This record gives sequence, C-alpha cells and structure tokens, in this order.
Amino acid sequence: MSAQLPTGTQADELASAARVDPGGARQTVAIRATGAYTPEKVLTNNELTHLVDTSDEWIVSRTGIRERRIAAPDETAADMAVQAGARAIEKAGLSPADIDLVIVATITPDMPFPSTACLVQTRLGMRNICAFDVEAACSGFIYITEIATAMLQSGRFRHALIIGTEKLSSILDWNDRSTCVLFGDGAGAAVLSRGEQHGNGSLSVLDTRLGADGAASNILYMPGGGSRIPASAESLAAGHHFLKMNGREVFKIAIRIMEQATRDILARNDVPLDRVACIIPHQANSRIIEMLSERMQVPMDRFHINLDRLGNTSAASVPLALDEVLAQGKIASGEYAVLVAFGAGLTWGATLLRG
Repeated sequence: MSAQLPTGTQADELASAARVDPGGARQTVAIRATGAYTPEKVLTNNELTHLVDTSDEWIVSRTGIRERRIAAPDETAADMAVQAGARAIEKAGLSPADIDLVIVATITPDMPFPSTACLVQTRLGMRNICAFDVEAACSGFIYITEIATAMLQSGRFRHALIIGTEKLSSILDWNDRSTCVLFGDGAGAAVLSRGEQHGNGSLSVLDTRLGADGAASNILYMPGGGSRIPASAESLAAGHHFLKMNGREVFKIAIRIMEQATRDILARNDVPLDRVACIIPHQANSRIIEMLSERMQVPMDRFHINLDRLGNTSAASVPLALDEVLAQGKIASGEYAVLVAFGAGLTWGATLLRG
C-alpha cells in the first residue's frame, strides 16, 4: 500500500495563492500564545509490565517512550481542552470574550455529538460564537491551524482558539502490547490572531500543506462505534471499540510522508532547510524521527522530542510539543520552524512558521 502526496500545477497554484482580504491586503495571522495540559497520573513502562507481556527495554528500544500521562476515569477530552485553552488565552493577554472562533481536533470526543468544541466553548464562558470539531487524528492540529488561519484571513474573525485534545486511554485494548504502550492523554492549545506581526513573541503562520489518502484507512482505525458497527454486546465482545493499528505499515509510510511534506512546504516558500531552527514532528515513535533526521540530514537536536515523557497523544501531540518549544525559547525572531504530522486516514500536513 502506498500513500502519495498530491502533485500537479493546479494543487500548487491553489495552495500557494496569496491569502487576501476582500480589499486586497494580505492578512497576517500568527500564533499569539500556546497552552498545555497533561493529566496527573504517570504510567511508566515498568507499570505496564503488570498489564501485558513487555519490558521497559522492549518499549524504549522500539519506541523511545518511557512513560505517558493517563487521564482520570472521570476526566474527559473536553476537561483537558478547557485547561489547555484557558492557559493559552491567559498567556495571549486576552479574555474568553475576545475569542470568536473555537476549533477542536480530536478522535476521542466526549460523545459523538454535540462537538467537543461546543462543550469547551460554554465551559470557558463564550457565547454565540462559531465552534466545531475536526477529525484528522494525529494530523488534527495541523488541519485546524490551516482552517483557523483561512477563517481569520477572511476578515470575519479576529481571534481563534484551536485545541488538540485526546483521551486515548479510553479506546485502548490494555491487553494488546502492540498498541497500549504507545499512547497517552493530554491537550495542547493555541490562540491565533489576525493582524499579528512576527517578531513580537508570536509565530507568523506562513503556509500549510495538507493531504490525505483514504486508500490507507485500514492501517490505523477503530472499527466500532459508528454507523457501520454500532455499539452492541457483540461489537464489544469482538473488541471493535478499541484502536487497531498495523504498526509496520504506519512506520514505513510515516517517514516518507513527513519528509516529503516538510521538503515541499519549504520549497514552496523558498526557505532552505538549514534556516529551519526547529522541526516539531508528531510524537509517534523515536525511530521514525531518527530516520527522518537521517534522510533529511538534519541533526537530531533540531527536532523537538517529548514522546519519552508523554507518548503518542494524537491530535494533542504537536501543540504539546510546540508549547514546550516556545517555553524553551527555541525559535528566535526571524527564525523558521516546521510543524509536521501524519495520522489515521491516512492524513498528513506541514505548517511553516516564523518567529
């Protein structure tokens, strides 16, 4: 099975067209601030050995993960999103009343409907503003960054709150060592504002490239819970409500797609790879990032990694890492950074930022 990035002049012309307001002026959008939340409970590899036949050495050597955060039984994706979102708003120097758009990326919503974004909206005290969810799995934050950027550049919105939040522990088979050792829970958020300029502590959103290949949908999925296999005693007994993954196929495709997406976004914006101060990849597996580093000939110290502490948090992965990058001052004024991810669907995306 092969997933290919789209090619052709039409796709490139559409994607690279200047974003303008109705009056013809270019609309600058920037990530004004970020926020993060991870649950209190830490689940170590050694603790997992009491659940499945595994070891700390086995997990670390194959994934790089040493521990992950697990939400409390009564803690939901919306609960975590509210915490991360509130922190981002506060750090942005805004109030909830200033936000006029909320987008949440998640594959583990509190319920099929209403959207988690609507739950977050009301919990944060926002009223009568646009709020909706996007399901693009681990690429979700890249997707909602592009959606929010385009909506802000339309001139109809000023400040957007975007959040990636996941309670993956709720869809894991804790008897399956091939999946349960990989994932964790958490939420990451960002406030995007129209009219912000780079160099003032924010990050200008320069460009994003998105893609998907539904032909690869059967390598990472959850079969139950939708209209195809509704909840029933039989579906529960068959384990259809747990995450399923062909790790070997995901591994092969992920490296190629993340490399190509990164190279494409840089080439389209005439940014040399050596001018990128930091690459913030989806935190799935350390071996994927190491091979990406080798193929691109970019030193590992230019990749930000936190999966050893947090595991794979799907849509929360990139914003959680971005929050750490900004806190550590890894992107100076005028420097470039790339967010890049792949996920179930198969989906992928890359965003170019400038400090």
